[in-house]
Amino acid sequence: MRLASRGQGLAEYALILSLIAILAISSLLFLSGQVNTILSTIADSL
Repeated sequence: MRLASRGQGLAEYALILSLIAILAISSLLFLSGQVNTILSTIADSL
């Protein structure tokens, strides 16, 4: 019984880590477009 609960805990931990990774990647992809636009605007004004 103890081994099953340990496996369940590891599975939950893996799901949480994968959710955090997906959120981090999607936010980086979303912000990269905005950062690129801002840097292009700054470069054009110089």
